[in-house]
Amino acid sequence: MKTIDFNYELPIEKIAQTPIEPRHNSKLMIVNRVSDFYEHKRFFEIGSFLKKGDLLVINRTKVIPARIFAQKPTGGKIEILLLKQIGIRDWECLVGGKRINSGMKLRIAENIFGFVKQKLEGSKRIIQFNCDISTVWDSIGQMPLPPYIHEPLKDPERYQTVFAKNIGSAAAPTAGLHFTKELMGKLELSGIQFCEINLHVGLDTFAPVTEDDPEEHKIHSEWCEISNESAKRINDTARNGGRVIAVGTTSVRTLESAAKYAKPGDRVGVFSESTSIFILPGYTFRVVDAMITNFHLPKSTLIMLVSAFAGKDKIMNAYQTAIKENYRFYSFGDAMFIS
Repeated sequence: MKTIDFNYELPIEKIAQTPIEPRHNSKLMIVNRVSDFYEHKRFFEIGSFLKKGDLLVINRTKVIPARIFAQKPTGGKIEILLLKQIGIRDWECLVGGKRINSGMKLRIAENIFGFVKQKLEGSKRIIQFNCDISTVWDSIGQMPLPPYIHEPLKDPERYQTVFAKNIGSAAAPTAGLHFTKELMGKLELSGIQFCEINLHVGLDTFAPVTEDDPEEHKIHSEWCEISNESAKRINDTARNGGRVIAVGTTSVRTLESAAKYAKPGDRVGVFSESTSIFILPGYTFRVVDAMITNFHLPKSTLIMLVSAFAGKDKIMNAYQTAIKENYRFYSFGDAMFIS
């Protein structure tokens, strides 16, 4: 297995620059792991492929306006991207700019400053703010859209799922962006259940694997949790013959990370910690029966994860089919349902 095996050529015009309206009108490719046949639907038709007793596991993380602009003492402008809170006022950040050294004071707005406490690898820094930055980021921050999206976002809420609640992500769990409250209500009326988990998405989720051998790649860690109520619902669903369906790769990673805490006869256990699970072809899934996911970047850990679930050849064929059928790719793109 080589990283190059997960590469594909994508015409740049296939990268979705803006979200589709309404959310549930996106295209949906149906991928069966047994059959070689692909069906092409709209996302609002997903209920036709679900059955009473199935459980959709959604990630309720919420994206923070993590992109902040500041000035160096010399007057030069820099960009700060909040990655992870490590104290009340301390954050691990990505800093865009030259010679950002420890001890430097950065001016963000009137009476709002950041102090570079520590220089980490590359452009990462520990920055201590002179206030709780979460109380002011709505007025000074912007949504941190992925680097392949160049169109400005007119409505910041379109980079949030309709069920977003728990603040902490630097990127959206994009498979969840296709759901509307209307669609969720219809699914619940037909006997489809929903269950909450939480994983705070880091920007490293967009990073390609650069090693020739993917097993040598050191994957990023992300904080996640499953509550007692959610664990019970997941375990009860499996015992009662329903399918545990992960909405997005973030839900997959959380569910499979929770498997190691499962009691005998259960699929998951309660947990709250960081996970660095790296799912590659050859992995045995212990929790997930089906998944909803978007179309991912070449040579990414995410395309490797879905290849582990459905088979590399099937996924690469599905991607080529999606290109021919004019699917939209990446964060604001279309979806597939893999069962």
